[in-house]
Order: sequence, then C-alpha cells, then structure tokens
Amino acid sequence: MPGRIQSIERAAGILRLLAGGARGLSLAEISRSMELPKGTVLGILRTLQHVGFVEQDEATGHYRLGGGLLRLGTRYLDGNELRTRALNWADSLASRSGESVRIGTLHEGQVLVVHHVFRPDDSTQTLEVGSLLPLHATALGKALMAFDPLAMPVPSEDGDADRPLEDGNGRALELARFTPTTVTAPDDLLDELDRVRARGWAGEDEELIEGEVAVAAPIRDHRGTTVGAVGISGAVERLHGPDGEGPRMELVSYVRDAARSISRELGAHSW
Repeated sequence: MPGRIQSIERAAGILRLLAGGARGLSLAEISRSMELPKGTVLGILRTLQHVGFVEQDEATGHYRLGGGLLRLGTRYLDGNELRTRALNWADSLASRSGESVRIGTLHEGQVLVVHHVFRPDDSTQTLEVGSLLPLHATALGKALMAFDPLAMPVPSEDGDADRPLEDGNGRALELARFTPTTVTAPDDLLDELDRVRARGWAGEDEELIEGEVAVAAPIRDHRGTTVGAVGISGAVERLHGPDGEGPRMELVSYVRDAARSISRELGAHSW
C-alpha cells in the first residue's frame, strides 16, 4: 500500500493554519507553528500561491487563504442540501430583521458556517462562509448542542463538575473563554441548554465578541433530526429590547419562522 505524501500533508497543515489566522500569518509564524525550516515553508507557500490557494499581502508580507481555495469550498457548500434549500429563507430573514444571517452545521466539534447573508446596509462586512465557530459561545452552537444528538453534551456520571463534557461522539468539548461573559462552567452550560430546549431557541449575549449578541433556532429534516441552525447576529443596541434583558422577541419570532420554513423545505413536518 502506498505511503502518505509528506509534502501534501505539510501543505494541508499550512492551509489549516492559515484558516485560523484572520489577518494572515508571516513566514516566521508559519515556520514556528509547523516546526519546519523557513525554506521548506516558503517553497510550499509559493506553490500554493501559484495554484491560487494562498495569497500574500503586499503591504505586510503576510500570507492568507486565496480565492482559489474559496471557490473549491463553495463548490462543496453549493452541493450541501441545507444551504441550497435555505438560500431564499436566509435572504428573507436578513431583510425582515435588518441583521446578518448565518446558517451552520456541526463539524468536528465546532459550528461550520455554510451560508452567510450580509446585513442589508452599506456597512463593511466580512464573508464568514467556511468559518468554524465554537459551540458553547455562539447561539448557533447552543442550538445544535441542545437539539443535535451528536453535539449534545454528556454530563459527568460521577457528578464531577470539573470533568470535561463530551459530545455524542465522545469528543471533549473545549469551553474556552472569549469574553468575560462566556459560559465555561460545565454545569452552567448544561443549565443553559435546558433553557434552550424548553423555549426552542438559543441566545448569545456578548459571549464570543463583546458588543455582539445573536439568536438562533434549530433546523430539522424529514426525520425530525436537527441538521443545522439558522440565526442572526448584530450589535447589542440593535438586538436587545428596551429593558436590556435579552433579544427583542419579534427578532426571535423571525428566526424561528425562518428555521421552520427551512425545515419544511427539508421535509420536516410542521410544528
């Protein structure tokens, strides 16, 4: 049986590394992270540049993912039935709410953004398709954890609150802190997910990015299985109600309506 090709493994490693560096990475940073000589890394980067998978910022010299890779990813995402069936409803939700819309699915213990509609104004925004978001610190992630058996946290059988939670695949959930309000205690997260299941939607209150809140609801298929989540996100002052206690309920209604509509497109029964 043929062995693995080391150069391809290294190229894939560099691409994964660049995917996590929103502002790009320098040659030295990539070399250190990969534990490879700069000359080796530079050769791989130049090859990836040649095929369009990597770009270099002329001002900083930093490397970032290129448009060629995005086009490949988009071909995969275009074939994703969830995204295809959700396009019109996501546009409608953005128009009704006046906020940006994201649709996400579970991917290796994180939320993979498969579709993103910009907030309908002329502000500068960044396309998030293909981004990976933490489950515990996002409304999309909480909606998935509350309703998707493969993402649902498994509490410790011995009652040890310090023991890491695991998902339905036995993968440990990383409860990293992103802001002062990020929920990182396992018991607090489990309590929050109980509330999500009881009300049918998930909220995020400055837990990933300070000043930003979000609302999301689960998307189900013809089997009744949760296959994704749809949500809106935006500034606190726009999404919060006048009392400052959580999102405005009309926005929650818009999100839940969109989730139901997408679910019906996937064959789910009305609920």
